Amino acid sequence: MESEIQTGAAEFLLLGLSEDPELQSILFELLLAMYLVTVLGNMVIILAVSSDTKLHTPMYFFLSNLSFVDICCTSTIVPKMLMNIQTENKTITSAGCLTQVYFFLLFVCMDNLLLTIMAYDCYVAICHPLYYTAIMNPDLCVLLVLVSLFISSADALLHTLMMLHLSFCTHLKIPHFFRELTQILKLACSDTHINNILVYLVTILLGIGPLSGISFPYTQIISSILRIPSAGGKYKAFSTCASHLIVVSLFYGTSIWVYLSSAVTDSPRKTAVASMIYAVLTPMMNPFIYSLRNKDMKGPLRKLIRNLLILGA
Repeated sequence: MESEIQTGAAEFLLLGLSEDPELQSILFELLLAMYLVTVLGNMVIILAVSSDTKLHTPMYFFLSNLSFVDICCTSTIVPKMLMNIQTENKTITSAGCLTQVYFFLLFVCMDNLLLTIMAYDCYVAICHPLYYTAIMNPDLCVLLVLVSLFISSADALLHTLMMLHLSFCTHLKIPHFFRELTQILKLACSDTHINNILVYLVTILLGIGPLSGISFPYTQIISSILRIPSAGGKYKAFSTCASHLIVVSLFYGTSIWVYLSSAVTDSPRKTAVASMIYAVLTPMMNPFIYSLRNKDMKGPLRKLIRNLLILGA
């Protein structure tokens, strides 16, 4: 029989995306490049929104918060991955494991709720333009972000506290590049029935709920756009929410891919690759989607980059 150890004394061994020594340097350079692009791209979005008064609107307020959350979400995963590859030490203490699980759940949930709020913002802007300023006032915008933070914190804290009651066997190898909650539950020697029920309930409430909250506004948005008589008016209305719709599709598309890949495949490596696209690639793509497809962002971004180059010179 394998001995059991409590969560507080356990150490986990992350196997990562590959154990091939020849691929480690390639993975390190690729991950480092993606991380730098993610941080710099989202920081540019935040600086552009904060420096240009024309972008001091609810839409860009939520966008800057989304960019900040994307930086934090990626930072909970990639730096540890890079350190593991560089030092060839893949172990992590249970305290570090719980910390990473908490912050990853916190920022992923925040990402999810912010996308839902941004869908509502698009709905009000297109379907009720005359009341937009009155409805989406600054107090409501700040309140929505704070409520999202509270819900996300409560969700992450609940999962983390529930993990403290688990015990683990001595062989704690995780075939993943970060401490994903479902992977950790599979390693537990104690009963995880309550934890699994909690995961399913939260998935329904904070997964299907926000997705429905995004789907309903967009049915109303599409209906309103189709009633616009002119082609120019339709294009202008659609361009208002096009970037957000692409980001939502990317976020939920990769999330569903991760869920399906873990459900239908027995290969942990394939699941890890799918998770990497969801957790690392999506935050990197968001700044490009909002900057390249958004005319309002292009001017402030060019101005900001020009000023940064002048300061650097």
